[in-house]
Amino acid sequence: MDENLSHAVREVFVRLYEEGLIYRGKYIVNWCPRCETAISDLEVKHEDVAGKLWEIRYPVVGTDEFITVATTRPETMLGDTAIAVNAKDERYTHLHGQRVLLPLMKREIPIITDELAQPEFGTGAVKVTPAHDPNDFEAGKRHNLSQIDVMDEHAHMNQNAGAYAGLDRYEARRLVLVDLQQQGFLVGEKDYILGLGRCERCGTVVEPRLSPQWFVKIKPLAEHAIQVVENGEITIAPENFKQMYLNWMRNIHDWCISRQLWWGHRIPAWHCQNCHEVIVAREDPSQCSCGGKLEQDPDVLDTWFSSGFLPFTALGWPEKTRDQEVFYPSTLLVTAYEILFLWVSRMIMTGCYFMKDHQQDPAIKKASGWADKKDDSVPFRQVYIHALVRDADRQKMSKTKGNVIDPLDIIERFGTDATRFTLAAMAAPGTDIAFSESRTDGYRAFANKIWNAARFMFMNVDRIKPQRLPITGETRVTLHGFPGQPLEDRWIFSLFNRVVKDVNQALGAYRFHEAANRIYDFFWGSFCDWYLELIKARLNFEEGAEKSDAEAACQNLVMLFDASLRLLHPFMPFITEEIWHAMYEGDPPLKSIALTAYPDFDDTKVDLDAEYQMAILQDLIVNVRNVRAELKVEPKVKVPVEVFAHEPAIRAMIEQNRGAVERLANVEKIAFVDNSLAKQAGVRSTARFDVHVVYERKIDVAAERERLQKELEKLEKEFANNQRQLSNEQFLAKAPEKVVEGLRRRAQELIGLLDKIRRQLDGLDGTGANV
Repeated sequence: MDENLSHAVREVFVRLYEEGLIYRGKYIVNWCPRCETAISDLEVKHEDVAGKLWEIRYPVVGTDEFITVATTRPETMLGDTAIAVNAKDERYTHLHGQRVLLPLMKREIPIITDELAQPEFGTGAVKVTPAHDPNDFEAGKRHNLSQIDVMDEHAHMNQNAGAYAGLDRYEARRLVLVDLQQQGFLVGEKDYILGLGRCERCGTVVEPRLSPQWFVKIKPLAEHAIQVVENGEITIAPENFKQMYLNWMRNIHDWCISRQLWWGHRIPAWHCQNCHEVIVAREDPSQCSCGGKLEQDPDVLDTWFSSGFLPFTALGWPEKTRDQEVFYPSTLLVTAYEILFLWVSRMIMTGCYFMKDHQQDPAIKKASGWADKKDDSVPFRQVYIHALVRDADRQKMSKTKGNVIDPLDIIERFGTDATRFTLAAMAAPGTDIAFSESRTDGYRAFANKIWNAARFMFMNVDRIKPQRLPITGETRVTLHGFPGQPLEDRWIFSLFNRVVKDVNQALGAYRFHEAANRIYDFFWGSFCDWYLELIKARLNFEEGAEKSDAEAACQNLVMLFDASLRLLHPFMPFITEEIWHAMYEGDPPLKSIALTAYPDFDDTKVDLDAEYQMAILQDLIVNVRNVRAELKVEPKVKVPVEVFAHEPAIRAMIEQNRGAVERLANVEKIAFVDNSLAKQAGVRSTARFDVHVVYERKIDVAAERERLQKELEKLEKEFANNQRQLSNEQFLAKAPEKVVEGLRRRAQELIGLLDKIRRQLDGLDGTGANV
């Protein structure tokens, strides 16, 4: 109700009226008897309910015939002005142009032919009540039928309802049915599922009612609003909401903007009490040109009418201002799907119409990344429709169901960061969030993991006291050390860069769940579970490691941790802020980590060879751990292993990193052999190596045979699918070359693995075996 905004709203109304896009007329509107106002289609909530369908017969005047019609609202028949049949319906051809007697009211009404009646629906004949149904209203206009309104604004029957005047609509319905039954006009009653419209504000059943209202002729405004979404000037995410928006806009109806409420922007129209002229003006007129007294229209504007202008009226419109050059269009609108049509579409329509000559400051536009956009009339460049949070069973929360989750309670129990991360990790586009406390508890553990990793880093920094590098918060992280850096450093920095790329792409596409899960997998799995374990030996220079190597490892750890905190910060802002400040010992170069640069992808740091080698090393360590677990080897017992590497390069790589294998797999020593180990029991075979845990203990041959058999079945199934794809000519013609080549490589690997598994099964003698 700010004075400047009120002035802008009046200016919009007057302009649209002067340009023929606002008009006043008597039309069927959605009427709420409790709020006593018209409401728009979007403010009506529809639900399917069990109801009744009553069949009523109307006597044809001058004959012994009847026409039977069906209705779910028998009280409205008191306002019937015709019976409609389809011109092609041969059952009623002989009745064209005749009249029927309206039961209870004893009023003759015509039989008309109209497409409103469909021969295949019901009896093929329908009652026409122009004052109480939108379709009947249009039919009434086509046939110049009278409009008899039988209800008042409270949904009570008025004087046009005869003997039923003063009754509530439902009480009138009951008595109408009783009278129809007694007089022999009610011939049937059926169960029927009907769509019931309720007022969004109060839940009262809405009544279609003939009422004088103000409308916006909306299609001329919709055309440009459709175009800017179709050509990408505005993007809507997720994509399915874009199609919903376009479908609604292409089928849009004129917008009823007047409301019979006490609060709102009053309609700037005055009615002359003498000549009945309507004056719409920017300033309050004193009197009509005829000298008659003027009274301002008592209605107010729909709140969504003024809300639709917010993007430009808040920046000083209708005056041209510097704020408009800088801030219009805005970048992003985040909202919920239930107001996509109520608000978002109307902002787009009015913005495109009233700002069509607007030009954004080119420098601002370029800096915002929108230099390629041509249309500056749009109110925003992007719309993101966020998910709704539901309970764990995907039910909408409500007090009556008792399933409301208090976010403050969740935060108190699990922490703000864990709660925030849960919502992000479950925010898949186009689906609502089924909030899970177990997931939140898991992400609380993730926060603890981050904290413990930070303590490990600080402990080593304090102990090693390296020549610490300034942490500048650059978008790209740099690997420090010396030529021929250790495999784990090259691997983790390469992997981090690819994670950065994936996270940025996911955020750009509003796929928050993918970004969150990618960070989670990297930090917990790759960084904490692998990298920190791999560098421990290098950090322990007191136990033989070189001090310079320890310093390089510590510096890399600090740089990587800083970059990881910045990558994680949008998802877990509190813990990342706290640790980041601690890294600068309370004196950071900027007030907040949020002001630092977000990590950016650096393709020069991607080392696919390092990632390939580390994948083999991890596979080897995991396989040894699994065999130890199956053999129930005590955790403190170190065991020797034998390794057969399929390629000399793989053997050399394992040799170079034998220390890591021995520490992480608790191996006493590694012995390399020149022949396959596949026929021995207790062997794990992959496409790159065989590994045998040497442990003097009888194994359970039956269990080992069962394990191998399951592995064989799994590989055979994969190989069958692989061959099915490679034998499909259509697939081979359409699939990318890289995909086909990958399938062929995998086929060769599977052939080798299947052979190994079969040889291991043959090697089991059924009486027990040593491993």
